[in-house]
Amino acid sequence: MPTRPETSLYNRVFWRIVPFLFLCYVVAFLDRVNVGFAKLQMAGQLGFSDAVYGFGAGIFFIGYFLFEVPSNLVLEKVGAKFWIARIMVTWGIISSCMMLVETEFWFYTLRFLLGAAEAGFFPGVILYLTYWFPSAQRARMTALFMTAIAISNAIGGPVSGAIMQFLDGVNGWQGWQWLFLLEGIPAVLVGLLVLVLLDDNPRKAKWLTEDERALVLRHLVEDEAAKATLGLRHRFTDIFRDGRVWALSSIYLSMMVGFYGVNFWMPSIIQDFGIDPHDFLEVGLLSMLPWGAAAVAMVINGTHSDRTGERFWHVIIPMLIASAGLLGLALAGHARLPSMIALTMITSGLLSALAVFWSLPAAFLSGTAAAAGIAWINSVGNLGGFFGPDLIGRIRTATDSNEMAFFALSAILLLGALVVVVMWQKTRKLPPP
Repeated sequence: MPTRPETSLYNRVFWRIVPFLFLCYVVAFLDRVNVGFAKLQMAGQLGFSDAVYGFGAGIFFIGYFLFEVPSNLVLEKVGAKFWIARIMVTWGIISSCMMLVETEFWFYTLRFLLGAAEAGFFPGVILYLTYWFPSAQRARMTALFMTAIAISNAIGGPVSGAIMQFLDGVNGWQGWQWLFLLEGIPAVLVGLLVLVLLDDNPRKAKWLTEDERALVLRHLVEDEAAKATLGLRHRFTDIFRDGRVWALSSIYLSMMVGFYGVNFWMPSIIQDFGIDPHDFLEVGLLSMLPWGAAAVAMVINGTHSDRTGERFWHVIIPMLIASAGLLGLALAGHARLPSMIALTMITSGLLSALAVFWSLPAAFLSGTAAAAGIAWINSVGNLGGFFGPDLIGRIRTATDSNEMAFFALSAILLLGALVVVVMWQKTRKLPPP
């Protein structure tokens, strides 16, 4: 158990680092998923089918996949402060340029470039947290950081809806054009703040005393020593020979298929309840409910996981809840209350699982292998962000309904949960560290 001075120290570290990273991730998700709201107006005006939208929304993750590992390795070499700032400024500019889209080609191109620009941000932050917090605290820290996903969607829904509804036609621009312009600017501004407010690591943190800095570094060294006693992975090439890395990549892939399949399509799913097609604000307000519940659920799950020291079942059970939610969404049709309950199960289950999931790779990877391994798991897994939206778009275009897509997503999540069960069984046979 940490002593009172240690608790006080890590509280200071938390308040100095995590809230600002939280703000960065809120901005990141606004730029990543505002395309779901833009679609409500943009698709009709530009003549994009559901298949075109689904492919364009998902192609973001192809760029993300290709540049993720190189980006994280660069971050480790040049430092978190400069590289995270570069990432944010670049993606903010590209996100605002989405307002200029007129053809399918430029829709695909800018979405691809946006993914390439943002590549490395999330795994970079997960790696950055390992520079400050020992393993025993990481699930809670990751959960608190990742509540930004839920908060961004909860806040971004009404804000995006209001921008599209009330600025439509101003200065001759459509509401979706204002949406991309205004929600890209914060990324540039916050990216510049990173250069001022973020320190690369504890050694460069002038706000820590020498004794505090030594204590944080000692805990991290002890963490690395514990990994070494188990023969854990340190080198870049190790990640491709470790079956656990590939298993975690497949688990994360299943989660991302479900998460982005629903995330990018949630505004359209809600609008299908029979809402006035021009009432974007009501769509945004209704989207707050599933994401608000998810923010609470993921903090509870992450905190309980740290308190008990158990990781696997804190991933498995939420994944099963999300799988059941997708099944319920397929069966609910366009009924508002059952669909909202199902959407809440999906968001709460997936985000609760994600909050704890990222404590797993850091438990057996260190050094360069940690930088590359976390990025590789994230990049492979995020390909699900391409397959999920694209699958729904193609099925909606072919059948004019969502049901078969939701059945498929539910089955994929169930398979992912079974892989976690297999990992848990294998881990139980290992000696304790």
